[in-house]
Amino acid sequence: MLLEKIESPADVKKLTYDELATLSSEIRDFIVHAVSVTGGHLGSNLGVVELTLALHRVFDSPRDILLWDTGHQAYVHKIVTGRREQFRALRQGGGLSGYPSRSESEHDWIENSHASTVLSYAHGVATAMHLKGDTDRRVVAVIGDGSMTGGMAYEALNNLGHSGRRVIIILNDNGRSYAPTISRLSSSLTRLRLDPRYVRNRDRVEAALNEVPLIGGKLKTGVAGLRAAFREVIEPQNFFETLGVRYIGPVDGHHIAGIEDVLRHAIEHDGPVILHCITQKGRGYSFAEDDDEKNLHDVPASGFDPLTGPVPVPGAPVTYMKAFTDALIRATERDPRIVAITAAMPGPTGLLPFEARFPDHFLDVGIAEQHAVTAAAGMAMAGLRPVVAVYSTFLTRAFDQTNLDVGLHRQPVVFCIDRAGITGDDGPSHHGVLDLALLLQVPGMTIFAPSSAQELGVMFDDAMEITDGPSAIRYPKTPARQVPVDQVGRGLTGRRVRQGTDVCIIGVGKMLESAEDAALLLADQGIDASVWDPRVVKPLDPVMLADAAAHPFVVTVEDGVRRGGAGAAVADAIAELSEHGQAPPVLVLGTPDRYLVQGKPAQILAELGLDGAGVAAAVIKALAGTRVG
Repeated sequence: MLLEKIESPADVKKLTYDELATLSSEIRDFIVHAVSVTGGHLGSNLGVVELTLALHRVFDSPRDILLWDTGHQAYVHKIVTGRREQFRALRQGGGLSGYPSRSESEHDWIENSHASTVLSYAHGVATAMHLKGDTDRRVVAVIGDGSMTGGMAYEALNNLGHSGRRVIIILNDNGRSYAPTISRLSSSLTRLRLDPRYVRNRDRVEAALNEVPLIGGKLKTGVAGLRAAFREVIEPQNFFETLGVRYIGPVDGHHIAGIEDVLRHAIEHDGPVILHCITQKGRGYSFAEDDDEKNLHDVPASGFDPLTGPVPVPGAPVTYMKAFTDALIRATERDPRIVAITAAMPGPTGLLPFEARFPDHFLDVGIAEQHAVTAAAGMAMAGLRPVVAVYSTFLTRAFDQTNLDVGLHRQPVVFCIDRAGITGDDGPSHHGVLDLALLLQVPGMTIFAPSSAQELGVMFDDAMEITDGPSAIRYPKTPARQVPVDQVGRGLTGRRVRQGTDVCIIGVGKMLESAEDAALLLADQGIDASVWDPRVVKPLDPVMLADAAAHPFVVTVEDGVRRGGAGAAVADAIAELSEHGQAPPVLVLGTPDRYLVQGKPAQILAELGLDGAGVAAAVIKALAGTRVG
């Protein structure tokens, strides 16, 4: 196999185009089988095989600087740069990251996997190269897979065009982000590439070149580099040119020779250039090509059979996302003012069934969280009841809008925050550990933390009753607990799960399970623990606080940052309740002040001491220290 001989970009440069076609097929097969075992991003990587090979043949990484936006499309880049063997541990604890990683390779410059950032990185790097006089190094930024719907990309384009910095931008246009891309620009680009005038002229020229004796085939191969000239003759000045960024394309993103030819022309341009490549997400794997929702953008860590493709698992546990979907649909059947908003993730946030049921009440804004939140504020001002469904890690991109556009105006926007807490396989950029600490700082914000699927449904209805400010419901990616009706709370009150005398443990959201497990372990050691499900992190239930303050020791457990989070709020509130500073000590357990690597959520929580055994051990240690003191 050719793939086994590829250890560096230099090996790719030696291959003929026939060999590259074989290699492309082998890479696709390798990625399908690797992801079938570990899970990961599939469709996006199948679509950039030829494009990645062409980039590494024309440029000299790492001397030339290749920057990847939406880093989930960098698997081929990792293979070419010598990490093929590490794919056996893709997205596993201590294994290969699912995104570019500076600690893995000198070929990886950036590792932030949030979308729409790469052009800003490129502008900064190119500025540094310019000021240092390092003019023979190329800066190449790969963007696309929906990330051109993010406003930050346009801010960077504006600055690149104004500054004239030499950056080659690769627009990977596959018409998708997670779902089909929501973008007027994408629609315009599609119209441009399908314009019959352009198609007729292109076909006419290619037919003529084919008739040239002996060298017609070679001339036809080179015509890709001429297509930009045809477009500039037969098309008006386009959006990119207006910003000062030279536009080239569109070109076939699966035709290596054509891409290389155009790239070599682009290198000669003294300023920013954007090369518009048309690719097919999921290319070469029928199950991905036929997946109308997301082209198998990602597949679960549980894996799948490559021969049958990913299939639903019978009897799969109920998720918090499913509980949210059901609650949203039920509420909208009663209240036609509800509108659900997503930022390019209708499937992962559970909104596809809602969209099918209420298409006029559904809005996908693309990868534009800031816009989503402020638009929600405007909807609320005009009498609607907007629900923003978003991952915890992506809500942090719109904190300013949450605070000032929604919070300051006391608008009743409901934030439904999926993937809160430790998420696992996607690593530091996707753990949702900041939402509690951030949202606690928004005046008037009500924050719910369900510990079961049933709690989430009740909390959603309670959130919809709040009309004098925003509310948030944060829930994890993991399966949801199923509980009977007598274990479901109501309103803004907490729920005491267990009565004890020695210590009070408050478990936030899914961490209630760790608190309960710890109480059982402590009982074996003769320590009698109370356990509370706070249910609402802001405002905190005064009855719960009073009960906790009556214990000699209090412990809080959350899967968010320890500093400034729910536990810190509980400690402050208990201190204010107690007279003369006689508050019981409060031990706050949460995630540490560092970036957390990838791994299974249960494994990470155990390593952080946030499972039942870890909480019990922390209580025993703290009580021993208190007694000795």
